[in-house]
Amino acid sequence: MLEKSFLFKEWVPEWLVKITLFMVLLPGLVLFFLPLTNLNASAGNTGMETYDVYYSVVLFYAGYASFFSLERRFFNFLAAKEYFVIITFIQLLSSYICFMTDKTLVLFIFRFIQGMAFTMTVNLALTLIFMRLHSERARTIGYSIFFGMLVCMIPFNNFATSEIVDSFNFNSLYKCVMYSYLPALGLLLLLMNDVRINVKFPLYKLDWQSFLLYAAFLCLVGYIMVYGQQYYWLEDPVIRGCVGLIFIILTLFIVRQIYAKRPYFNLEIFRYRNFKVGLFLMLIFYICRFAFGITTNYFQFVLKLDPINIGYITLLNIGGIVAGVIIACVFVLAKRPIRLLWIYGFSILLVFHFWMIWLFTPQANESEFFIPLILQGLGVGLIMTPTIIYVVASVPEKYSASAAGICLFMRCFGFYLSIALINYFELLSKGIHYNTFQDHVSKQNPVLIQSVHKINHLLSIHGASVANTARMSNKMLVNTLNVQTQIRFAIDYYELICIMLVFTVILVALFPYINRTIMALTKNQPSPF
Repeated sequence: MLEKSFLFKEWVPEWLVKITLFMVLLPGLVLFFLPLTNLNASAGNTGMETYDVYYSVVLFYAGYASFFSLERRFFNFLAAKEYFVIITFIQLLSSYICFMTDKTLVLFIFRFIQGMAFTMTVNLALTLIFMRLHSERARTIGYSIFFGMLVCMIPFNNFATSEIVDSFNFNSLYKCVMYSYLPALGLLLLLMNDVRINVKFPLYKLDWQSFLLYAAFLCLVGYIMVYGQQYYWLEDPVIRGCVGLIFIILTLFIVRQIYAKRPYFNLEIFRYRNFKVGLFLMLIFYICRFAFGITTNYFQFVLKLDPINIGYITLLNIGGIVAGVIIACVFVLAKRPIRLLWIYGFSILLVFHFWMIWLFTPQANESEFFIPLILQGLGVGLIMTPTIIYVVASVPEKYSASAAGICLFMRCFGFYLSIALINYFELLSKGIHYNTFQDHVSKQNPVLIQSVHKINHLLSIHGASVANTARMSNKMLVNTLNVQTQIRFAIDYYELICIMLVFTVILVALFPYINRTIMALTKNQPSPF
């Protein structure tokens, strides 16, 4: 058991250590989903398409997930203080380039590098935190705090960045992130001793081959999920080429893991049934979690709320997440069955999506969404941490690092899949409903004629000329159709989510063997990731 003075100077109080480590983590967490805070501003900053904005987040996730296993070798090679300085320098440099560049390719490259640096930051900072948490209770609370922070990042970013984006260019956010690294760096240089956490392990026989294969696999899968709908999937030769490369890379990667002496991931973990069940439920959860973006899009494009108002509304979602994380932590510490948490969490998400189906209308008051937003956060908070603990605990301790890496992959893939599903069903649903609405837009429709006359009358009252009235009323009619198709898409997608959640709750309720996994965290299991 390490003394506090081993890593930090003797005069440093415990509260200052915790604040410093929190300040180290926060900028990286903000960077994660930063481009999604305001899609239009992010895309307009470098002249990108909306798909490119999503792909920049995909690349960050790919860098984070692919570097997870290889990073531990660097972690064991460098002293903690030296490692922190190198990581912070990488993050500062990459954030500066993202701030300065207007080239999409350059942005993509350094978003991937930011993901790799985020892996380094998370592993080192949380290892230092978890070295100070010696009991199972403390470690469970540590897991809950970290993953609670992670799932709060999208609504927190909406709130924290809305005023900045409203007043400055979007790339100013990268400048703010750069400045936020400096206090943490100064404190680390002042407070930390120049010591090693582990015995120095030379950097030879690094498994760069597995890392490159895995990174290429994640980037290609992400590319297909983001751009597939835009290029009509397999009708495009580039998408077909990516699919072929994915099969080749995946085959080479699996063969390498089977025959390698020290594999990137030990594939023996897939022999454990509850591990696979946990991964499946995590995938379902991530699809539901990122479906929340449809609600925020509804606020922006249908209700015409500005990003500042949306940021304040989503604070309620953060409150729900915090409450859910606390309740889940209490359940885990009390050794309550994991099935109960899953049933409660997925049922609450089911209530949220079903409720939103009835709230999606062209006009609504903000207050009508307060309780649903809290419920969504509560459901997410109840599921996130216990599911990850369950996945890691469902395999023997010697496989826990591989289980953690595969768990991270499943979260990454869940994010990819949610983007693909939303893109696919958005185009499908909007196309169907737009054509249906157009069938009723004719001069023989008395309701339409009455609406057009009403619009023309209002325009003429406000001074519009006769020549402009017809053109303006047609444009307003098209905007009305677009709003209706957006609402119908949101309703259709949430109906599919509701059906999926009903089957998920039934599945969890009917299989009691899920409870056979003992959700206990030992000191040798990996810190959060």
